[in-house]
Amino acid sequence: MIEIRFHGRGGQGAVVASNLLADAAFSEGKDAKAFPYFGVERRGAPVMAYTRISDKPIVIRSQIYEPDWVVVLDPTLLEATDVLGGLKPHGGILINTDRCLPTGWEHRCAAVAATQIAIKNGLGSEMAPIVNTAMLGAFSRFTGLVSLASVLEAIESSALRDRERNMAAAREAYDQVREL
Repeated sequence: MIEIRFHGRGGQGAVVASNLLADAAFSEGKDAKAFPYFGVERRGAPVMAYTRISDKPIVIRSQIYEPDWVVVLDPTLLEATDVLGGLKPHGGILINTDRCLPTGWEHRCAAVAATQIAIKNGLGSEMAPIVNTAMLGAFSRFTGLVSLASVLEAIESSALRDRERNMAAAREAYDQVREL
């Protein structure tokens, strides 16, 4: 079983990203579960969401404490929360940033400028871009866990507004993600 933990802020789409990833995995014949972890937080407050993907039925319903992959939708969370907490030694982290990343990490690491991609594609506003679908496109390329075609299919069949712009953001991020 592969476990993914998303770190974001309310309004960035971490919960939707988690659900779309599960939909993409399911369309590839895998079992998948997605669920959020948040309380009464307001827009901008830190949130987490989780996705489990397996070739076998998933019966675990708890939070993910030792993820294989971590996806960080807001780079300010690197300083505000322990995003690497519990990350398995073979795991990796994908971060929304166009800046240099901290050094000394023992995990695979990749970055993509999802904020700029979201703004360019008109997702959210310049003050509050919605980066979730861009991050999913980058995640697809970085991990190979699900195909870009499955991510695009999940976006297209979702209830998201502006599905074409979301799919364009996912494609662009897929092409621009860089492993560090």
